[in-house]
Amino acid sequence: MTYGFTRKTQTARTTFEPIECDGAACRRRETDGRARELAVAGSRLCPTCRLRLTHDLRRLPRLHDECGQLLTGADRPRDRTSGGGGAPGLPFNTAAAEARSSIVSTLRSWGALVVQERRVGAPPDGPAEIADFLLRHCGWLLDHEAAGELSDEVARCVRRAGHVIDPTPRRRVPVGDCVVRDCGGVLTAAVRRGGADPAVEVGCDTEPAHRWSGQEWLRRDDRPGTERAEPVVRWMSARDIAALWGTAPGSVYRHASEARWRRRAVNGRTYYHEQDVRASLGARA
Repeated sequence: MTYGFTRKTQTARTTFEPIECDGAACRRRETDGRARELAVAGSRLCPTCRLRLTHDLRRLPRLHDECGQLLTGADRPRDRTSGGGGAPGLPFNTAAAEARSSIVSTLRSWGALVVQERRVGAPPDGPAEIADFLLRHCGWLLDHEAAGELSDEVARCVRRAGHVIDPTPRRRVPVGDCVVRDCGGVLTAAVRRGGADPAVEVGCDTEPAHRWSGQEWLRRDDRPGTERAEPVVRWMSARDIAALWGTAPGSVYRHASEARWRRRAVNGRTYYHEQDVRASLGARA
């Protein structure tokens, strides 16, 4: 198997003085007029950009598959094309095809970098296999002079595929203050209609890199780099609980009745105590 390769050879660093992060989130911070974070020792990315890169690399194969499911059919807005050997008038999602192509070409390019410079065997030529390969060599990539380019390209692939998969506005549910240390942002859970990756995404309004899927958020107490504050009482609707835990609303009401969840009514709607919800459903996440 042969990969296309155009990357520059890495130049070893001769100094261990702190450097500014060159990751995608910090580039965006600078565009917004804010200072970049400092990179972690032995890396060219800050902790936030490092975590975001590994998270995005894991997502790329699933996004590639989801875009593949949207290539034909009528469940999303489509560009109609003619020719190409298909049936006349067959709906074809050009944006989905381009997003898939971008994911594959990006993964292959960076896979080729690792293969050539580390002199290791190439992985199988599939998005999931190449992504796993890059994750295994992530420590080396993070210290590469092109680590910022990797972070930026992978982030752009994720955004592009996300716009294809979920072009409609999301329903937003306030969550609370950002849990990342020293961040003054506010978190909001964005619930999208349909799709499997993710059904819910929790994001910060101040720092774009502070973002988790619904399942990651449910496991947030186990995540390093977050600060646990005093317990805050949060109340959740049955619809929000069903979306976050991936269960049917009927099951939510059944659990609420059987476990006697604490509840309160606001403007005719019932909300349940988050601690009771997590006690009953947390293990299922």
